[in-house]
Amino acid sequence: MSLPPLPETFGNYALHEFSEVASPDAISWLPQAVGWIGVGTALLILLLRYSWRRLRHWHHNRYRREAADRLQVFAMNSCEETWLIELNKILKLTALAAFPRQQVAHLSGDSWVNFLNGYCTPPPFSPEQCRLLAVGTYNHTTLDGIVQQQLLAACLSWVCNHESSPHV
Repeated sequence: MSLPPLPETFGNYALHEFSEVASPDAISWLPQAVGWIGVGTALLILLLRYSWRRLRHWHHNRYRREAADRLQVFAMNSCEETWLIELNKILKLTALAAFPRQQVAHLSGDSWVNFLNGYCTPPPFSPEQCRLLAVGTYNHTTLDGIVQQQLLAACLSWVCNHESSPHV
């Protein structure tokens, strides 16, 4: 069965003399004035500059993220006998990544702890923690859990907050 044929005039018979309204051309999304092009270019340059600076900052501080991760892993898998030695190794590696080798490599004992406290505001290490970092590795000092956690928190604070200019 087929459909009936369509009539000659289709639609409303009263409106057959009206012409259909032509729709206007599509409106362009591009700015029409030169000033808006300049504003868009300036915003694009500022966005690229901001992105570049953030990327540089992120890349420059990758050693901090790695040191903080090592400290977290160290806190979970630490050996009691070499705890202070391993902690000092992580701090020394972090300092070598952040500062020139000539400035850091020769430091030990009190000069090492003074260096650490001098490059962080406020100084993260208390006098007792300074003594542990300075001579505890040579004496094979064993620590209880609370002192270990406090020293680990101070080390993490130094890793995250140290700066390249001294505050002595």
